[in-house]
Amino acid sequence: MAHLPRRSFLALAPVALLPDLIRAAEMGKTVEDTPAKKRLLPLSTIFKGEAKFAALVKKAQSEGWATLPVGERVAKFGQGLLGVPYVNFTLEIDDHTESPSVNLTALDCWSFFEQSLGLARMIGFEKPSYTPDDLLRQIEFTRYRGGVCTGNYLERIHYLAEWFFENDARGSARHITNDLPGATRITGRKVSEMTTLWKSYRYLRNNPELRAPMKETENMVAKLPVYHIPKAKVAGIESKLQSGDVIGIATKYNGAFCSHVGLALKNKDGEMRFMHASRNYKKVVVDKTISGYLNDFSAHAGILVGRPLEVSETVTDKSAYEANLKKLLS
Repeated sequence: MAHLPRRSFLALAPVALLPDLIRAAEMGKTVEDTPAKKRLLPLSTIFKGEAKFAALVKKAQSEGWATLPVGERVAKFGQGLLGVPYVNFTLEIDDHTESPSVNLTALDCWSFFEQSLGLARMIGFEKPSYTPDDLLRQIEFTRYRGGVCTGNYLERIHYLAEWFFENDARGSARHITNDLPGATRITGRKVSEMTTLWKSYRYLRNNPELRAPMKETENMVAKLPVYHIPKAKVAGIESKLQSGDVIGIATKYNGAFCSHVGLALKNKDGEMRFMHASRNYKKVVVDKTISGYLNDFSAHAGILVGRPLEVSETVTDKSAYEANLKKLLS
């Protein structure tokens, strides 16, 4: 298979994505030194688990996690969340107003990997102490198109396949799926989960006017050039993975490209295990090897892989960001 060049998706994706990316460039500052804007929802709504946050930060500082490579930091924080109960729809926090949010007392698969990544990136900016808003800024940067949330539900990246592309374009995680042997494009996929199951989503249920534009988003996601490593080939590439890699579980069914997500974790025996917020175990666990986990479920088709990048590699300077966009589109 001829691999697509990394970061090539912007040349193929609808132009509608570009204003959001350029809007992020207009921030003109790095995410860690941008003053926190006024939150539209109270802290008690958007941040749960301050005691857990404080304990994780204290452990990270006492053990010097900030000096570790970012992937290892992600894995450390992921392990710090082992045993936290699984609760679905943890990002649906209000009936109308969208906001970056953190919940360290109850996790679903998305919030588990995203908060592990956010904590790892946050601690990479060494400072004497950290506040909930330090983590909320990191969550905002990776959860929303262009790294910005103004309260609009449609600004959030709702489908994992798009998350890999969006965060690759912004430099927070490298989408390495195409670099791995055996990568194969998923074709003919219909993306419709959220508009089909709209009653399950608090914002879509309470704001009917969002459903039509959400369908437009789904149509855009369906056109993305999504590649995966097929299930039968995953065992052969596990040695190329690293602790902290974001592992999207590709599904063979229509509705979305991915049905689940977790983190890679290499154990002391060199096995690459799957760490995730598990609906079956009802908590965050370290599961079987990634290939072993896939083989337990007939619906799983393979994996997508994103590798977190160091905070210094994030493209947030306005001129650099615009130059990068120009290069990507040339």
